[in-house]
Amino acid sequence: VQGYTGTYRDTPVSVMASGMGMPSMGIYSYELFHTYDVDNIIRVGSVGSISPRLKLRDVVLGQAACTDSNYPRQYGLDGTFSPIADFTLLESAVSAAHRLGVEGNLLSSDVFYRRTEDTLAWGRLGVLAVEMESAALYCNAAEAGKRALAVCTVSDNLLTGEALSTTERQTSFTQMITLALEVAVDM
Repeated sequence: VQGYTGTYRDTPVSVMASGMGMPSMGIYSYELFHTYDVDNIIRVGSVGSISPRLKLRDVVLGQAACTDSNYPRQYGLDGTFSPIADFTLLESAVSAAHRLGVEGNLLSSDVFYRRTEDTLAWGRLGVLAVEMESAALYCNAAEAGKRALAVCTVSDNLLTGEALSTTERQTSFTQMITLALEVAVDM
């Protein structure tokens, strides 16, 4: 695992790779919240658009995270737990975005190569984009009484088939990263 601590606007900020998927995010965020007493985790990464509202490179603020995963079942609740972002972090991100970001619901899926039509069904219910980590992060934050937010950039559009190249993914996500850093230093 790679982790770095540096400063942004004279504020210490740590950045860490969590790996891919809810199991990996679940382990890292649980340990950061419980073992290292981290209070805020902001996930940055890519998402695939399933909404006609989104274009490539749009920044999405994950207000909530639906999931097709069994991850929330570990809490033994009689019903379905709907993990959501921390409102303080979300509000800060919306303020910092100055109309750059779109807030809304994400789908955290356990399946990367899922049939497109199954994923698009979530879009018809207002879900904006699909990714693989936020629901686990939001669940762990809720259980720990901590704060979490997903700030993501649209790298693929499942409706149109458009996709950014590997090089574009590596070099053009600066708005998302700057936005996450602005939120981090405001906390």
